Amino acid sequence: MPIAKMMAGVPVLNAGLYRTAGFLVGDPVVWIELSDGELSERHFILRDIELDRAKKHSRATHCWSPNDFAPKGGLSGDRETATAQSAAEFLRRRKLESVIVDRSIPMIYVHMLREAGLEVQCDLDWGILERRQKTAEEIEKIYFAQQQTEKVMERACSTVACAEADRDGILYHDGGPLTSERLQSLIDVWLLELGFSNPTSIVAGGPVGADCHDHGHGYLRTAEPVIVDIFPRDKKTLYNGDCTRTVVHGVISETLARMHSTVVRAKGAATSAVRAGVTGQQVHEATIRSMEQDGYSMGLPPADAPDSYTAMTHGTGHGLGLEVHEPPLLAMGGPTLLVGDVVTIEPGLYCKAIGGIRVEDIVVVESNGCRSLNHLHEGLDWK
Repeated sequence: MPIAKMMAGVPVLNAGLYRTAGFLVGDPVVWIELSDGELSERHFILRDIELDRAKKHSRATHCWSPNDFAPKGGLSGDRETATAQSAAEFLRRRKLESVIVDRSIPMIYVHMLREAGLEVQCDLDWGILERRQKTAEEIEKIYFAQQQTEKVMERACSTVACAEADRDGILYHDGGPLTSERLQSLIDVWLLELGFSNPTSIVAGGPVGADCHDHGHGYLRTAEPVIVDIFPRDKKTLYNGDCTRTVVHGVISETLARMHSTVVRAKGAATSAVRAGVTGQQVHEATIRSMEQDGYSMGLPPADAPDSYTAMTHGTGHGLGLEVHEPPLLAMGGPTLLVGDVVTIEPGLYCKAIGGIRVEDIVVVESNGCRSLNHLHEGLDWK
Protein backbone atom coordinates (compact mmCIF):
# COMPACT_ATOMS: atom_id res chain seq x y z
CA MET A 1 0.00 0.00 0.00
CA PRO A 2 1.46 3.42 -0.91
CA ILE A 3 2.43 6.00 1.69
CA ALA A 4 0.34 9.17 1.45
CA LYS A 5 1.59 12.63 2.44
CA MET A 6 -0.55 15.73 2.25
CA MET A 7 -0.26 19.49 2.43
CA ALA A 8 -3.16 21.89 2.14
CA GLY A 9 -4.04 25.55 2.41
CA VAL A 10 -3.76 28.69 0.30
CA PRO A 11 -0.41 28.99 -1.51
CA VAL A 12 -0.31 32.79 -1.44
CA LEU A 13 -0.48 32.54 2.36
CA ASN A 14 1.60 29.38 2.81
CA ALA A 15 5.11 29.70 1.41
CA GLY A 16 5.98 26.08 2.13
CA LEU A 17 2.98 24.82 0.19
CA TYR A 18 3.78 27.18 -2.69
CA ARG A 19 7.40 25.98 -2.84
CA THR A 20 6.32 22.33 -2.85
CA ALA A 21 3.60 22.71 -5.49
CA GLY A 22 5.34 25.38 -7.55
CA PHE A 23 2.03 27.07 -8.22
CA LEU A 24 0.72 30.34 -6.80
CA VAL A 25 -3.01 30.73 -6.29
CA GLY A 26 -5.23 32.53 -3.80
CA ASP A 27 -7.75 29.72 -3.23
CA PRO A 28 -7.58 26.53 -1.13
CA VAL A 29 -5.64 23.64 -2.65
CA VAL A 30 -4.53 20.15 -1.63
CA TRP A 31 -1.20 18.57 -2.48
CA ILE A 32 -0.95 14.77 -2.07
CA GLU A 33 2.15 12.67 -2.64
CA LEU A 34 1.80 8.91 -3.03
CA SER A 35 4.92 6.75 -2.95
CA ASP A 36 5.43 3.00 -3.11
CA GLY A 37 9.11 2.19 -3.28
CA GLU A 38 10.45 4.33 -6.13
CA LEU A 39 7.02 5.14 -7.56
CA SER A 40 5.88 8.66 -6.73
CA GLU A 41 2.69 10.44 -7.77
CA ARG A 42 2.02 14.09 -7.04
CA HIS A 43 -1.67 14.97 -7.02
CA PHE A 44 -2.96 18.54 -6.96
CA ILE A 45 -6.59 19.35 -6.14
CA LEU A 46 -7.69 22.92 -6.87
CA ARG A 47 -10.44 25.00 -8.47
CA ASP A 48 -11.52 23.88 -11.92
CA ILE A 49 -10.74 27.30 -13.44
CA GLU A 50 -7.09 26.85 -12.43
CA LEU A 51 -6.65 23.33 -13.83
CA ASP A 52 -5.16 24.24 -17.21
CA ARG A 53 -2.61 26.58 -15.66
CA ALA A 54 -1.73 24.05 -12.98
CA LYS A 55 -1.17 21.31 -15.54
CA LYS A 56 1.32 23.56 -17.33
CA HIS A 57 3.11 25.20 -14.43
CA SER A 58 2.80 23.17 -11.23
CA ARG A 59 5.04 20.28 -10.14
CA ALA A 60 2.08 17.88 -10.06
CA THR A 61 1.82 14.71 -12.12
CA HIS A 62 -1.99 14.80 -11.86
CA CYS A 63 -4.31 17.80 -11.43
CA TRP A 64 -7.90 17.49 -10.25
CA SER A 65 -10.91 19.57 -9.34
CA PRO A 66 -12.77 18.98 -6.05
CA ASN A 67 -15.72 17.91 -8.20
CA ASP A 68 -13.69 14.86 -9.27
CA PHE A 69 -13.87 13.55 -5.69
CA ALA A 70 -17.26 14.56 -4.38
CA PRO A 71 -18.46 12.37 -1.47
CA LYS A 72 -21.89 10.71 -1.54
CA GLY A 73 -23.57 13.64 0.14
CA GLY A 74 -22.05 16.12 -2.29
CA LEU A 75 -19.62 18.96 -1.73
CA SER A 76 -20.18 21.89 0.56
CA GLY A 77 -20.90 25.28 -0.92
CA ASP A 78 -18.00 26.61 1.10
CA ARG A 79 -14.83 26.42 -1.03
CA GLU A 80 -12.39 25.45 1.74
CA THR A 81 -14.75 22.84 3.17
CA ALA A 82 -15.33 21.36 -0.28
CA THR A 83 -11.59 21.14 -0.93
CA ALA A 84 -11.06 19.35 2.38
CA GLN A 85 -13.95 16.97 1.63
CA SER A 86 -12.50 16.11 -1.77
CA ALA A 87 -9.07 15.36 -0.30
CA ALA A 88 -10.59 12.92 2.18
CA GLU A 89 -12.64 11.29 -0.57
CA PHE A 90 -9.57 11.00 -2.82
CA LEU A 91 -7.72 9.05 -0.14
CA ARG A 92 -10.78 6.98 0.75
CA ARG A 93 -11.17 5.86 -2.86
CA ARG A 94 -7.52 4.80 -2.81
CA LYS A 95 -8.42 2.60 0.18
CA LEU A 96 -5.73 4.24 2.32
CA GLU A 97 -5.96 4.02 6.08
CA SER A 98 -3.51 6.75 7.11
CA VAL A 99 -1.95 9.94 5.83
CA ILE A 100 1.06 12.01 6.88
CA VAL A 101 0.55 15.78 6.97
CA ASP A 102 2.94 18.71 7.37
CA ARG A 103 3.01 21.10 10.31
CA SER A 104 1.09 23.91 8.60
CA ILE A 105 -2.07 22.07 7.52
CA PRO A 106 -5.30 23.80 8.60
CA MET A 107 -7.44 21.91 11.09
CA ILE A 108 -10.39 21.64 8.71
CA TYR A 109 -8.43 19.18 6.54
CA VAL A 110 -7.44 17.06 9.54
CA HIS A 111 -11.08 17.04 10.64
CA MET A 112 -12.31 15.83 7.25
CA LEU A 113 -9.60 13.18 7.05
CA ARG A 114 -10.58 11.80 10.46
CA GLU A 115 -14.27 11.95 9.55
CA ALA A 116 -13.39 9.68 6.62
CA GLY A 117 -11.75 7.23 9.01
CA LEU A 118 -8.12 7.98 8.20
CA GLU A 119 -5.38 8.07 10.80
CA VAL A 120 -3.52 11.38 10.63
CA GLN A 121 0.14 11.73 11.57
CA CYS A 122 2.16 14.95 11.52
CA ASP A 123 5.71 15.02 10.16
CA LEU A 124 7.16 18.16 11.73
CA ASP A 125 10.12 18.28 9.34
CA TRP A 126 8.38 17.51 6.03
CA GLY A 127 8.75 20.51 3.75
CA ILE A 128 10.91 22.37 6.26
CA LEU A 129 14.25 20.68 5.62
CA GLU A 130 13.68 20.72 1.86
CA ARG A 131 12.81 24.40 1.97
CA ARG A 132 15.84 25.28 4.06
CA GLN A 133 18.30 23.74 1.59
CA LYS A 134 18.08 26.43 -1.08
CA THR A 135 18.90 25.56 -4.67
CA ALA A 136 21.41 27.57 -6.68
CA GLU A 137 18.48 29.19 -8.48
CA GLU A 138 16.87 30.22 -5.20
CA ILE A 139 20.13 31.65 -3.90
CA GLU A 140 20.45 33.75 -7.06
CA LYS A 141 16.93 35.09 -6.51
CA ILE A 142 17.75 35.99 -2.91
CA TYR A 143 21.03 37.57 -3.99
CA PHE A 144 19.20 39.74 -6.52
CA ALA A 145 16.67 40.76 -3.87
CA GLN A 146 19.49 41.65 -1.51
CA GLN A 147 21.26 43.73 -4.15
CA GLN A 148 18.11 45.81 -4.66
CA THR A 149 17.60 46.06 -0.91
CA GLU A 150 21.13 47.40 -0.52
CA LYS A 151 20.53 50.03 -3.20
CA VAL A 152 17.60 51.37 -1.24
CA MET A 153 19.43 51.03 2.08
CA GLU A 154 22.29 53.17 0.81
CA ARG A 155 19.84 55.76 -0.42
CA ALA A 156 17.94 55.80 2.88
CA CYS A 157 21.04 56.11 5.05
CA SER A 158 22.50 58.80 2.80
CA THR A 159 19.25 60.75 3.07
CA VAL A 160 19.66 60.83 6.85
CA ALA A 161 23.37 61.60 6.73
CA CYS A 162 23.01 64.45 4.25
CA ALA A 163 19.97 66.09 5.84
CA GLU A 164 20.12 69.57 7.39
CA ALA A 165 19.68 69.99 11.15
CA ASP A 166 17.81 72.94 12.68
CA ARG A 167 18.77 74.61 15.95
CA ASP A 168 16.81 71.96 17.88
CA GLY A 169 18.62 69.11 16.15
CA ILE A 170 15.64 68.05 14.01
CA LEU A 171 16.66 66.86 10.55
CA TYR A 172 15.21 68.39 7.37
CA HIS A 173 15.13 66.94 3.85
CA ASP A 174 13.87 68.73 0.73
CA GLY A 175 12.37 71.54 2.76
CA GLY A 176 10.46 69.46 5.30
CA PRO A 177 11.14 67.67 8.57
CA LEU A 178 12.61 64.19 8.15
CA THR A 179 10.52 61.82 10.23
CA SER A 180 10.57 58.04 10.52
CA GLU A 181 7.25 57.94 8.69
CA ARG A 182 8.49 60.13 5.85
CA LEU A 183 11.62 58.04 5.29
CA GLN A 184 9.54 54.86 5.44
CA SER A 185 7.34 56.27 2.65
CA LEU A 186 10.37 57.17 0.57
CA ILE A 187 11.72 53.64 1.01
CA ASP A 188 8.37 52.22 -0.12
CA VAL A 189 8.45 54.31 -3.30
CA TRP A 190 12.06 53.47 -4.10
CA LEU A 191 11.36 49.76 -3.70
CA LEU A 192 8.15 49.96 -5.74
CA GLU A 193 10.15 51.47 -8.59
CA LEU A 194 12.45 48.42 -8.41
CA GLY A 195 9.54 45.97 -8.53
CA PHE A 196 9.39 45.12 -4.83
CA SER A 197 6.58 45.09 -2.30
CA ASN A 198 7.52 46.19 1.16
CA PRO A 199 6.03 45.79 4.63
CA THR A 200 6.63 48.82 6.82
CA SER A 201 10.38 49.24 7.18
CA ILE A 202 12.00 49.96 10.52
CA VAL A 203 13.29 53.51 10.73
CA ALA A 204 13.82 54.00 14.46
CA GLY A 205 15.75 57.02 15.67
CA GLY A 206 17.16 57.78 19.10
CA PRO A 207 15.56 56.17 22.17
CA VAL A 208 12.75 54.76 20.00
CA GLY A 209 15.33 52.37 18.58
CA ALA A 210 15.88 50.82 21.99
CA ASP A 211 12.93 48.55 21.19
CA CYS A 212 14.45 46.34 18.51
CA HIS A 213 11.14 45.83 16.66
CA ASP A 214 9.60 49.29 17.02
CA HIS A 215 9.07 50.46 13.44
CA GLY A 216 9.87 54.01 14.47
CA HIS A 217 7.96 57.26 14.65
CA GLY A 218 8.56 60.98 14.96
CA TYR A 219 11.40 63.32 14.11
CA LEU A 220 14.89 62.08 13.29
CA ARG A 221 17.62 64.10 14.99
CA THR A 222 21.27 64.85 14.60
CA ALA A 223 23.80 62.86 16.68
CA GLU A 224 21.24 60.11 17.38
CA PRO A 225 21.49 56.59 15.94
CA VAL A 226 18.87 55.68 13.34
CA ILE A 227 18.28 51.97 12.77
CA VAL A 228 17.11 51.27 9.21
CA ASP A 229 15.87 47.72 8.60
CA ILE A 230 14.47 46.94 5.14
CA PHE A 231 13.00 43.51 4.25
CA PRO A 232 11.21 43.71 0.87
CA ARG A 233 9.86 41.01 -1.44
CA ASP A 234 10.57 40.72 -5.15
CA LYS A 235 7.18 40.73 -6.86
CA LYS A 236 8.43 38.48 -9.66
CA THR A 237 10.29 35.77 -7.74
CA LEU A 238 8.60 36.21 -4.32
CA TYR A 239 11.98 35.94 -2.57
CA ASN A 240 12.99 38.44 0.09
CA GLY A 241 15.94 40.60 0.91
CA ASP A 242 16.76 41.69 4.46
CA CYS A 243 19.33 44.28 5.47
CA THR A 244 19.88 46.50 8.50
CA ARG A 245 22.28 49.38 8.89
CA THR A 246 22.57 52.17 11.45
CA VAL A 247 23.30 55.76 10.48
CA VAL A 248 24.21 58.77 12.63
CA HIS A 249 23.86 62.30 11.31
CA GLY A 250 26.61 64.61 12.49
CA VAL A 251 28.77 63.89 15.53
CA ILE A 252 29.20 60.23 16.52
CA SER A 253 29.68 60.01 20.28
CA GLU A 254 32.26 57.74 21.88
CA THR A 255 29.44 55.70 23.39
CA LEU A 256 27.82 55.07 20.01
CA ALA A 257 31.18 54.34 18.41
CA ARG A 258 31.94 51.76 21.10
CA MET A 259 28.51 50.12 20.77
CA HIS A 260 28.90 49.99 17.01
CA SER A 261 32.39 48.51 17.20
CA THR A 262 31.08 45.75 19.48
CA VAL A 263 28.15 44.97 17.17
CA VAL A 264 30.38 44.71 14.11
CA ARG A 265 32.86 42.54 15.99
CA ALA A 266 30.05 40.25 17.21
CA LYS A 267 28.72 39.97 13.66
CA GLY A 268 32.16 38.89 12.53
CA ALA A 269 32.41 36.31 15.30
CA ALA A 270 29.01 34.87 14.45
CA THR A 271 29.75 34.80 10.73
CA SER A 272 33.03 32.97 11.37
CA ALA A 273 31.12 30.33 13.34
CA VAL A 274 28.67 29.56 10.53
CA ARG A 275 29.15 26.34 8.59
CA ALA A 276 27.16 23.20 7.92
CA GLY A 277 27.07 20.90 10.93
CA VAL A 278 27.17 23.53 13.68
CA THR A 279 23.96 24.51 15.40
CA GLY A 280 22.15 27.81 15.37
CA GLN A 281 22.75 27.87 19.10
CA GLN A 282 26.52 27.60 18.62
CA VAL A 283 26.45 30.58 16.25
CA HIS A 284 24.45 32.57 18.78
CA GLU A 285 26.87 31.59 21.53
CA ALA A 286 29.70 33.06 19.44
CA THR A 287 27.75 36.33 19.43
CA ILE A 288 27.23 36.12 23.19
CA ARG A 289 30.92 35.56 23.89
CA SER A 290 31.89 38.51 21.73
CA MET A 291 29.33 40.81 23.37
CA GLU A 292 30.28 39.80 26.88
CA GLN A 293 33.99 40.18 26.18
CA ASP A 294 33.26 43.84 25.47
CA GLY A 295 31.34 44.18 28.74
CA TYR A 296 27.79 44.16 27.40
CA SER A 297 24.87 42.12 28.67
CA MET A 298 22.46 39.75 26.94
CA GLY A 299 18.68 39.71 27.42
CA LEU A 300 15.89 42.08 28.32
CA PRO A 301 16.61 44.59 31.11
CA PRO A 302 15.61 43.66 34.67
CA ALA A 303 12.66 45.60 36.07
CA ASP A 304 14.95 47.79 38.17
CA ALA A 305 17.57 48.37 35.45
CA PRO A 306 18.59 51.99 34.80
CA ASP A 307 17.99 53.56 31.40
CA SER A 308 21.71 53.22 30.75
CA TYR A 309 21.42 49.39 30.71
CA THR A 310 22.78 48.29 27.33
CA ALA A 311 22.30 44.78 25.99
CA MET A 312 21.49 42.57 23.04
CA THR A 313 17.88 41.49 23.47
CA HIS A 314 17.31 39.02 20.61
CA GLY A 315 18.84 36.09 18.78
CA THR A 316 21.62 36.37 16.23
CA GLY A 317 19.53 35.64 13.14
CA HIS A 318 16.96 33.64 11.24
CA GLY A 319 16.37 31.88 7.96
CA LEU A 320 15.35 33.87 4.88
CA GLY A 321 13.72 32.91 1.61
CA LEU A 322 10.10 33.07 0.49
CA GLU A 323 9.42 34.57 3.91
CA VAL A 324 11.47 37.10 5.83
CA HIS A 325 11.41 34.90 8.93
CA GLU A 326 11.68 31.16 8.36
CA PRO A 327 13.74 28.30 9.85
CA PRO A 328 16.41 27.94 11.07
CA LEU A 329 16.89 30.25 14.04
CA LEU A 330 20.33 31.33 15.19
CA ALA A 331 19.39 31.38 18.85
CA MET A 332 19.34 29.14 21.89
CA GLY A 333 17.96 25.78 20.79
CA GLY A 334 18.67 26.56 17.14
CA PRO A 335 19.01 23.44 14.94
CA THR A 336 21.98 22.07 13.03
CA LEU A 337 22.75 24.17 9.98
CA LEU A 338 22.51 22.61 6.53
CA VAL A 339 24.26 23.36 3.25
CA GLY A 340 21.98 25.80 1.44
CA ASP A 341 20.54 27.48 4.52
CA VAL A 342 20.31 31.24 3.96
CA VAL A 343 20.42 33.07 7.28
CA THR A 344 20.71 36.59 8.62
CA ILE A 345 23.49 37.63 10.98
CA GLU A 346 22.16 40.64 12.88
CA PRO A 347 23.54 41.37 16.34
CA GLY A 348 22.48 44.59 17.99
CA LEU A 349 22.80 46.62 21.17
CA TYR A 350 19.97 48.62 22.72
CA CYS A 351 19.82 51.28 25.43
CA LYS A 352 16.72 53.19 26.56
CA ALA A 353 18.72 56.37 27.07
CA ILE A 354 20.39 56.34 23.67
CA GLY A 355 18.67 54.02 21.21
CA GLY A 356 20.02 51.08 19.26
CA ILE A 357 22.74 49.89 16.94
CA ARG A 358 22.12 46.94 14.62
CA VAL A 359 23.98 45.71 11.55
CA GLU A 360 22.62 42.84 9.46
CA ASP A 361 23.88 40.81 6.53
CA ILE A 362 22.73 37.51 5.03
CA VAL A 363 24.95 34.51 4.35
CA VAL A 364 24.64 31.18 2.58
CA VAL A 365 25.72 28.19 4.66
CA GLU A 366 28.37 26.06 2.97
CA SER A 367 30.19 22.90 4.05
CA ASN A 368 33.28 24.73 5.31
CA GLY A 369 31.93 28.15 6.16
CA CYS A 370 29.53 30.63 4.63
CA ARG A 371 29.27 33.12 1.78
CA SER A 372 28.01 36.65 2.30
CA LEU A 373 25.43 38.11 -0.09
CA ASN A 374 26.09 41.69 1.06
CA HIS A 375 28.40 44.43 -0.21
CA LEU A 376 27.43 47.53 1.77
CA HIS A 377 29.78 49.04 4.33
CA GLU A 378 28.93 48.64 8.02
CA GLY A 379 29.76 52.12 9.31
CA LEU A 380 27.68 54.82 10.96
CA ASP A 381 28.78 57.65 8.62
CA TRP A 382 26.90 57.58 5.27
CA LYS A 383 27.97 60.91 3.74
